[in-house]
Amino acid sequence: MGKKTILIVDDEKLMRWTLQQKLGEWNYQVVEAETGRDGLVRAEEETPDLVLLDVKLPDVKGTDLLEEFKKRWPDLPVIMITAYGAIEDVVTAMRSGAYNFLTKPIDLAKLQSLLENALEAYNLKKEVAYFREKESRHFHPSQIVARTKGMLQVLGMVQKIAESEASIVLLQGESGTGKDLIAQTIHHLSRRKDAPFLAINCSAIPENLLESELFGYEKGAFTDAKQQKKGLVELADRGTLFLDEISSLSLSLQAKLLRFLETHTFKRLGGLKDIDVDLRVIAATNHDLTVQSQEGKFRTDLFYRLNVCPVYLPPLRERKDDILPLARHFITNYNTKFGKKIEGLEKETERLLQDYDWPGNIRELKNAIERAMIFEDHHRISAQYLPIHIEAAPSRLAGRENLTGSGDGRSLQDLEREAIIQALNKAGGNKTRAAELLKISRDTLRYRVKKLKISPSP
Repeated sequence: MGKKTILIVDDEKLMRWTLQQKLGEWNYQVVEAETGRDGLVRAEEETPDLVLLDVKLPDVKGTDLLEEFKKRWPDLPVIMITAYGAIEDVVTAMRSGAYNFLTKPIDLAKLQSLLENALEAYNLKKEVAYFREKESRHFHPSQIVARTKGMLQVLGMVQKIAESEASIVLLQGESGTGKDLIAQTIHHLSRRKDAPFLAINCSAIPENLLESELFGYEKGAFTDAKQQKKGLVELADRGTLFLDEISSLSLSLQAKLLRFLETHTFKRLGGLKDIDVDLRVIAATNHDLTVQSQEGKFRTDLFYRLNVCPVYLPPLRERKDDILPLARHFITNYNTKFGKKIEGLEKETERLLQDYDWPGNIRELKNAIERAMIFEDHHRISAQYLPIHIEAAPSRLAGRENLTGSGDGRSLQDLEREAIIQALNKAGGNKTRAAELLKISRDTLRYRVKKLKISPSP
């Protein structure tokens, strides 16, 4: 990591020299300016990470120069220095955006601490701004792959919800349909995009910890509460809170969440004061909340409160026209990640992908493409590198040249076993010919024979 650059703007030569020596010892790079005008020029040329600015300068007031710095570089930390300790200058400087101030003679220990804290905060701001801008580009609806009419209608709803002031959104759909991506898209298309997007999987955290994760706690609220902790609800203020797998919340926590959604206020655990927040809550579930509420597993009043702006994400089996565009999208992404130049899919691979029902939805498709990309060395992905369960799916095995009967209650494994045995018998034990009859690769057949413990014909 390169040295951080500190700009010193001070008309006292001895002060500049003293600071330069000490900052050099602390491994900072130093740029100097004697006047306010020269300070602006050096800032343009050197793009410093922090400014040490004297209140008294020969050509301009330090507080006026501070305002100019903040106008041009709003996030640049500026520490004011004064030999007089004039309280009015200090107040003006702090109101104008100064990070802090020091009086002469300078306490070097305090200076070193201020520099470290100010630069850490500045770096954090830059990183947050970078990732927000990057995520904003990544989650634009135009980059969500969708060709089918139903999914295009969903994206239209998402756009309207994002631009609205709706504070509660419910996403429903099977696992792997992209609910987390849609939640982030809503956030990044809204006026809240510059505030935090925080997510929590409600099923992944024990019930006794989930409440404190959401609402925080006060010091002494319980044995291990050594200090106050803010929860996700408070940290997401002005932004978006994404509650994934909300159906797994306990009934008692559902009641507390309902109160928060109704009042936009909450108390930290062990706290007495109501805290107001302004945020959008996006809840997601792969369960039917109507059924769960009828069964007493989910509060009916909470369901109605969440169900103001429901969005249903269709499973991939209902989006057949999206399968190949999605696969190509993932190929492009993994080409970049793995440094490969895969151009697309072989025809047989395309047919297999479109015939498969994708019970794991988009997540399963993405994983399948990633696996194939790891092993494929040619320009197009061949069927042999697809996961076995896709190439040997019952929809591929059943009904091939009358190899199996119609559905009669037999298990998937029984259907596969019977199809393979019939194919081997018809091919006289020749595995290559049997694989051709089943429309699968010879490697897949050998794998299934071994897994299903099929003995060779006598």
